[in-house]
Amino acid sequence: MTANSSEQAGYLAPLSDSPAYDEVLEREISRWIRAVSGLPDGTVFPRWADPQPKIPPLGTDWAAFGITSIQEDANPASVSNGDESDQQWQHETITIICCFYGPGGQAISTRFRDGLRVAQNNVELNRTTLTYADNSRIVSAPELINKQWQRRYDINVTLRRKVVREYGIKRLVDAPVTYFGD
Repeated sequence: MTANSSEQAGYLAPLSDSPAYDEVLEREISRWIRAVSGLPDGTVFPRWADPQPKIPPLGTDWAAFGITSIQEDANPASVSNGDESDQQWQHETITIICCFYGPGGQAISTRFRDGLRVAQNNVELNRTTLTYADNSRIVSAPELINKQWQRRYDINVTLRRKVVREYGIKRLVDAPVTYFGD
């Protein structure tokens, strides 16, 4: 096994754990959407999942969401973490489409939109390392599901978070030096 530090040539992988991505991040987002919108447990689903969850029957209020982009800031900061490592600090912007279905979809989508700006809701979201940044307007987007039209209301939400990754970049503290000449 090779060393994962700048003491030897080669690529460096992060030493620290990554923030939540994939299913872990989707679970956090699902809980947040459910809590802010007031939807009951088991009614908020990731849009693109394998296996695909069963769609609730017509006449049920529910929501689906999907992470549509993760954009990093242009210039991450490199921060010294002592003689043994450096940290890379970067901010990510995560865009999520939230789709609210059912006979109460319009009311639920507006309740969710209004709840985004409640400070206590953002404090709870901050516990997951995310913070609310912005949202789009609500758009009506009826969808044909199982040969039946269902009411659907979409809103895009932008979240932000700081990502810190630690790398084994060692400091040069001592070097053998030989002076020669006058």
